[in-house]
Amino acid sequence: MTDTVVRYAPSPTGRLHLGNARPMLLNWLFAKARSGRYILRLDDTDVARSTEEAALGILADLAWLGIVPDAKVRQSDRTALYDAARDRLIAAGRLYPAYETEDELDRKRARARALGKPPIYDRSALALTEAQKAAFEAEGRKPHWRFRLDGKPVHFDDMIKGPQTVNTTSMSDPVLVRADGTYLYTLPSVVDDIDLGITHVIRGEDHVSNTGTQIEIFEALGGPVPLFAHHNLLTGADGEGFSKRLGSLSLSDLREAGYEPLAVALMAVLTGTSLPVEPFPDLLAAGQALDLSMISHGPARFDPAELDTLNARILHAMQYEEAAPRLAPLGLASEPLWLALRENLTKFNDIKDLAALVNGPVEPIVADEDRDFLAVARDMLPLEPWDAGTWALWTTGLKEKTGRKGKALFHPLRLALTGREQGPELKSLLPLLGRTECLARLP
Repeated sequence: MTDTVVRYAPSPTGRLHLGNARPMLLNWLFAKARSGRYILRLDDTDVARSTEEAALGILADLAWLGIVPDAKVRQSDRTALYDAARDRLIAAGRLYPAYETEDELDRKRARARALGKPPIYDRSALALTEAQKAAFEAEGRKPHWRFRLDGKPVHFDDMIKGPQTVNTTSMSDPVLVRADGTYLYTLPSVVDDIDLGITHVIRGEDHVSNTGTQIEIFEALGGPVPLFAHHNLLTGADGEGFSKRLGSLSLSDLREAGYEPLAVALMAVLTGTSLPVEPFPDLLAAGQALDLSMISHGPARFDPAELDTLNARILHAMQYEEAAPRLAPLGLASEPLWLALRENLTKFNDIKDLAALVNGPVEPIVADEDRDFLAVARDMLPLEPWDAGTWALWTTGLKEKTGRKGKALFHPLRLALTGREQGPELKSLLPLLGRTECLARLP
């Protein structure tokens, strides 16, 4: 079995967003750099909110970003494992029943705050007698089950943040099993990490405080404790976190908007690191360059303008061989056309609009004061064959003949030949147009 095993464990309760993509990709790159295994685990114990639509959406998002898990599991298929772990913890005296209602717990917390005490659970359930438990059961109450923390500092070496200490004395004994018998996140997660042989847990820094509890559960179950790495969270430019339920910057929306998956992946991974956010040949190349030590301890702020710039730079450098399968369905599978137009693309599908500059129709724009100049330009249009040097040959002759230079020379030609203020370099466009078409566009 491989030495490195990681997992990405989303809950299928909504659409994944750019912030979710960060741990998804960091785990995958970490595993690939070490020839390890990457497990997709759907944490679907929340039956009320988990949906098959969201599960399929997660698979589609991974596939779009180029991630192929080595294994896929669902927690809903693994309940027997959690039941066995629950029973072991009960037998060991680490999991105990508590009968308070939510209202009662709220009142306890309010009283603690009023007395200037931390609003943590008072462990009164540990003092219940069997008769008191039976009385609660007779009332129709069903217990929820809490894990009894050791109440001592838990130390671990975080691979990003360095040495960490979580003092469980200041924490409530966490509820692991709801009154209806279903499991909250913590116990199934630890049980799965043990069963699947997870060696490294790479996740957001919002989970640091959970780690103390989880390490205690690992130890109570006799399982090996994985190494932990807590990365900074990706936020919007305003510092606000992304929301899966609101679908902010969802991966499906970015896909529909026409962004390159590599651009989205690089933004998710490189933002908030010491590596510049710039194009890489592919995602694995970025993974080879990135080490967990390069992840900043400060916020990772996402700038939409930076994504647009990165997306454009990836397209500008894209080789025809990579673009050809996407150009063919558009009827635009031409290497000279791609090379002439790619540097003006922001999104790939922009090429459909730009190709009209070559394929037409184009409505030339001719100012009255430029008509005589364009007539001379028409007369001086070189004979074919044309190549990349034709534009310079033509405009050099025009400059000598008319005395025009700079914008006064080039701008009227662009307006007449393309009908646009801006666009691809005319030295590349001219051979694609050909002499006949240029004559038709010049007055």
